[in-house]
Amino acid sequence: MLPRTTVQKILDLGLSRGADFAEVFAEESESASVELLNRKIDRIHSGNSFGVGVRLLVGDDSFYGYSSDESEAALLQLTENLARASREGGAVAPLEPAPIEDRHPVLVDPATVPKRERLELLRQLDGLVRDTSEAILQVGASVSEKKRSVLIANSEGLWAEDSRQYSRMRLSAIAEKEDGPQTAAESPGVLGGYEFFRGLDLAELAQDTGRRAVVMAGAGYIDGGTMPVVLGNGFGGVIFHEACGHPLETEAVRKDASPFAGKIGEAVAQPILTAIDDGTLASHWGSYNVDDEGLPPQRTVLIQDGILQTYMSDRIGARQVGIARTGSARRESYKFAPVSRMRNTYIDRGANTFDEMIGSVDFGLYAKKLGGGSVDPATGEFNFAVQEGYVIRKGKLAEPVRGATLIGKGQEVLPLISMIGDDLELAAGMCGASSGWVPTTVGQPTLKIDRILVGGR
Repeated sequence: MLPRTTVQKILDLGLSRGADFAEVFAEESESASVELLNRKIDRIHSGNSFGVGVRLLVGDDSFYGYSSDESEAALLQLTENLARASREGGAVAPLEPAPIEDRHPVLVDPATVPKRERLELLRQLDGLVRDTSEAILQVGASVSEKKRSVLIANSEGLWAEDSRQYSRMRLSAIAEKEDGPQTAAESPGVLGGYEFFRGLDLAELAQDTGRRAVVMAGAGYIDGGTMPVVLGNGFGGVIFHEACGHPLETEAVRKDASPFAGKIGEAVAQPILTAIDDGTLASHWGSYNVDDEGLPPQRTVLIQDGILQTYMSDRIGARQVGIARTGSARRESYKFAPVSRMRNTYIDRGANTFDEMIGSVDFGLYAKKLGGGSVDPATGEFNFAVQEGYVIRKGKLAEPVRGATLIGKGQEVLPLISMIGDDLELAAGMCGASSGWVPTTVGQPTLKIDRILVGGR
């Protein structure tokens, strides 16, 4: 991707100008997508890019720049421009290839699959969704694929190369009955090749999406207030991701912008709750073979039996907070410096059943599926829309309701989780932060929150 001699010169120059640490990140990416809207091809996209990022660390100061010009002269000039220290630097260790275990094999190379197969798949999905109900007004479906080939080298002698193939499906449906249209969507994805699309249960995916749109189109509105909520598995984990996951990254902790700062070893939840961020899960959307600082990922237990154990960390965050690195450094592309980010983050399974949780509620809400929302990582305050919800009345599921929102603070909601199911499920998503947008997985079993503010009409 880049000549080793050029990389060595960049690292040598960085240290000779006084940097304590120098790093090169080179990336070549290829992306393609096909979108179908109401039986018609709405958009076909393909693209590729190449670029190089250079980072110099001087004490706690970080200097980062990037260029799409791969010439040696341009990259050396970039490094010169980043240099901020004048004292004499140290020596660069010889570059040695790092052994990397590939946990995420590509079984079907997307390049070998004709485009017509993707179009046939999307048209089939469109028809299957429409077959669920005459109330379906619009169907949208897309497949997107991206391959990232990266090189990470640094002045400590690291030379690591990795290839990451992402495949994702998006399906949406709009249904309308008496009180306006309602939308439902699903977006499964993996770190893997075209075998993912061939292995999807299209009928189940279409049925779930169409059914939810139709059910919610005929739903009434909920009256808001503080009440118990049973939160559905899978994408329900987005609340933990946003309201608790981001504050558990050293990028927030080191800036004292997290309600969990300084609380390692303290109880932050009931003993039934364990939360994990795992970058090693084979072929999962948020996994990789090495992080964007070249460190192998690991399974990081964040909360064990209600006790905060550690944070997710990168090189700078680990040093400043005083914990071990967890292989959590991530970036969207060569245009961003890496920071600590989530990978596959979830609340682990518990011992309760769905019926036990529903049966324990006299009046409340079953938030089966969450939609979009907002969160302030510094305070943990969140607001999430419920895409599919049902009233719980006297321990039984009752009528569907629309317009519900869940409002609270992550650090306050965690101790109120009193029951956790055994039906753990993970869901793919995209996470935005200071190092751009990266693929992450959220997840949890069904769980019960004893009380939370539910917004309604």
